[in-house]
Amino acid sequence: MQNYQSIKESLINLEKEIQEKISSIIDVEHLKELYQDILGKKGRITEILKQLKDLSPEEKKEIGIIANQLKDQLTVLFKEKQVELEKKEIQESLQKEFFDILRPIKNRVGRIHPLSQIQYEVEDIFINMGFQIMEGPEVELDEYNFGKLNFTDDHPARDMQDTFWTEEGFLLRTHTSSVQVRAMEVLKPPFKIIVPGRVFRYEETDASHENTFYQLEGMMVDKNVSTANLIYIMKTFLSTFFEKDVTVRLRPGYFPFVEPGFELDIQCLICSGKGCQVCKYSGWVELLPCGLIHPNVLKAGGIDPQIWTGFAFGMGLSRLVMMRHSIEDIRHFLSGNIRFLEQF
Repeated sequence: MQNYQSIKESLINLEKEIQEKISSIIDVEHLKELYQDILGKKGRITEILKQLKDLSPEEKKEIGIIANQLKDQLTVLFKEKQVELEKKEIQESLQKEFFDILRPIKNRVGRIHPLSQIQYEVEDIFINMGFQIMEGPEVELDEYNFGKLNFTDDHPARDMQDTFWTEEGFLLRTHTSSVQVRAMEVLKPPFKIIVPGRVFRYEETDASHENTFYQLEGMMVDKNVSTANLIYIMKTFLSTFFEKDVTVRLRPGYFPFVEPGFELDIQCLICSGKGCQVCKYSGWVELLPCGLIHPNVLKAGGIDPQIWTGFAFGMGLSRLVMMRHSIEDIRHFLSGNIRFLEQF
């Protein structure tokens, strides 16, 4: 009986003590600390109720009713005090701070993304050379991304390390070359097209590689097209784009959809050929894989390779931006960093 009476008095005295403490608190933080000290999982009420184990069932029931009533009363007191203190803080803040709601707000002017800027500029250059712009789907069929471009069934590019595949058998296009055959199916030669767009690769990212980036494909189909036509178009484009003579090199390269194939490299404009992380310290950046369109690709597009020939090239728009603005890491473009984008 003595233990029961002691617990009951502890609860009653606690109510009076807390009412006095709450009335003296002047900020929300101290109020929260007091709340945890009293009503928290390890608070004083919990500690008092641990003594119930020695009481009879009737005594436990009575003390439980008292404890619950006390919790409800204290919760209301804490809530009312919190509302009072928050209103007080707002009033004090309004007295110290002033904001003119009628003051004109400075408008922030938006900017075109650097990738879009370069894409529009490149498009204008090729349009002036007689090319037309075409688009194609980003979620592509295997036959257009690989099959009709003369890729064999066991080509490494079909591997999951390079390509994002869907459960339905579709894929995210790995290059804008997928539009080549689509263009040949709807256009009658002669024609010249470019295909700018977003492409995807399942690979590890670094300063010069990204899993999502932008390319521009180009192709020309006509009679008696040769490597000389390809070189002329490429040199004209590069000199116009960079507005100066650019050091390039042409070396043999293998691509299933062209024969012969070439790699057109540009001397790194970031380090002037001295070597940096963008060019992997070689002084050169692979810029324009290109070549004469393979006869099998022409056939896949419904064009007779005995009458018509052509060339194709592809360039990374992201790398062009990096060369133009001396950007050292391709991952900046998709980072969403406003401070980076505001520079352009």
